Amino acid sequence: MQKSILAAGASLLTGAALKANPVKREEEVFDGKPFNLYYGIHDGMFHENAGENFLDQIKWAYDMGFRAMEDNGMMGRDKAEQQKIGDLMAKLGMRMGVFVIDDGDNWKTSFTTGKKEFTDKFVNYCHEAVETAKRTYAKWMTVVPSYFDRELPIGIQTAHVIDMLRRCAEIFEPEGLVMVIESLSDNPDLFLRYSDQGYSICKAVNSPSCKMLFDMYHMQRNEGDIIQHLDWSWDQIGYIQIGDNPNRNEPGTGEMNYKNIFKHIYEKGYKGILGMEHGTQNPGKAGEMDLIRAYRDCDNFL
Repeated sequence: MQKSILAAGASLLTGAALKANPVKREEEVFDGKPFNLYYGIHDGMFHENAGENFLDQIKWAYDMGFRAMEDNGMMGRDKAEQQKIGDLMAKLGMRMGVFVIDDGDNWKTSFTTGKKEFTDKFVNYCHEAVETAKRTYAKWMTVVPSYFDRELPIGIQTAHVIDMLRRCAEIFEPEGLVMVIESLSDNPDLFLRYSDQGYSICKAVNSPSCKMLFDMYHMQRNEGDIIQHLDWSWDQIGYIQIGDNPNRNEPGTGEMNYKNIFKHIYEKGYKGILGMEHGTQNPGKAGEMDLIRAYRDCDNFL
């Protein structure tokens, strides 16, 4: 389809209200029907069509059928803005996904060291996270245990991480909140990299407030065999994120069969959020519409 046709279709979507606004293209209709799963948008994902204001982006995404949102940087937003976002999401009946409990040091506050100066600092961030969660009606918060300590054996580091997460869980359990620990592929110096590693840590912490964040992009890069690893880790998975590999864009732009993966997750009875933590392969308004079409295609498994 020519870009001019895509752009014309996308232009009809600006200024979306709270109700669905049907938009027709040559072979498809974006009618605002909710997806089968709770795919969570993020700030900037639909800025070409909805504008730079995040509240407007949330409304526009709702009109496109999305019923969830996540925001890694929520703790860095003004408290009044947090409340506005939370209130809008509640009004629309949308669900709030993860935000990151930021240590303020780009993951330098390492759980692996066991040092009191680090652990006490992060506990303070956890208390702040509770207040952010209350303003935004959030339940899940991302935690990254940070870097290896090359001077300590791996078993000692693992024990330090478990002890730290237990301290955090004591804060979150009374509030009904869940920290989700994320295995990453960004940097080989990061301590938590594999799903079985995250699984064993969550089992050891043994708290409903400590679960895994299974980011399928990172796990495809680190270990592959996504469906099998999901099954192995299932009872400890609290949250899932999406991204195709390579290039970390929307489903259908890489090597992963997301239609089969989504179908598998749905059939397992997953009721949580799948965060759309990825970019958009094609630029402009048309690219954002292509992203929605990709999700419609992969979500069409019933």
